[in-house]
Order: sequence, then structure tokens, then C-alpha cells
Amino acid sequence: MYKTDSIENKPSNVNTVEHTSEINIQPEDKFVKNSTEQQLESILNTFLKYGVLIANGIVSIGAILYLIDHGDEISEYQVFQGTPAELRSPISIFETVLSGDSRGIIQLGILVLVSIPIIRVIISFITFLWKRELVYVVITGLVLCSLGYSLIAGF
Repeated sequence: MYKTDSIENKPSNVNTVEHTSEINIQPEDKFVKNSTEQQLESILNTFLKYGVLIANGIVSIGAILYLIDHGDEISEYQVFQGTPAELRSPISIFETVLSGDSRGIIQLGILVLVSIPIIRVIISFITFLWKRELVYVVITGLVLCSLGYSLIAGF
């Protein structure tokens, strides 16, 4: 079934199939991003790609150092041993890394990996604020508040 525009009674660019929810968008309905959106998307994609690679490198270095130090130890799985207290907060993780502990290096890599999406939201918020895109400022602001609350409530 071919739908017509009710205002001007002209053919519409949207085709609908009778008794289904399928909508076919015609090629002339392409969504075009402006240069600022393309630039922001490129920056964020590059940031995510290299951030994950850096986090992976940090965890790999920590894992290699851990295996060098503890690779010949026999694991005891009868008793659960949680994460030590010095590896539970960002400040303690940095202190452990500075002392040369391989577990601290692994935790630092995980901390970097977790912080990447948070930094991405912050960059988006600042960009939308700078461009005065108020709807997106509100949405990213709510996401930032939610992330902040979840981080603070976790301690």
C-alpha cells in the first residue's frame, strides 16, 4: 500500500505494508550529520579505540608481572579470598601501582577500562553545552548524574 500525504495529497516517501508494522524509508530520506557531529563522533571513536587498547596493555603488563611473581604457586579454591582492601579504591590502586605490585597494575587497567565510557559522556556533555544543544545537554547531564550517583553510592 502506498501512503499519500494527507495535507497536500502527494505521494509520501514512506511506504507501509498493510497490516504490518514495517516501514520502508526511501533513499532520499537519508539522515545527514553535519561536520561538528562527524568530528565529535570521530574523536569519540578514536578515544574509545585507543582507550581500550591502553587498558588492555596495562592489564596485560600486570598479568605478565603477576605470573612471573606467582606463576608457580598452587591455587587454593576451598576458601574464597576477596580483593584486598588496598585494591578497592582508586587512590589505593595508585599507591599499589607506585609500590610495584602487579595486582595493582591489573586493577589500574580495569579502572582505566571502566573510566573510558564515563570520560566519553563528559566529553559529550561539554560538547553539547558548547554547541548549546539543550536537549542533549539535559540528557547527558542526567546520564552523568546517574553515573556519579552509582560511583559515590558504591563506596
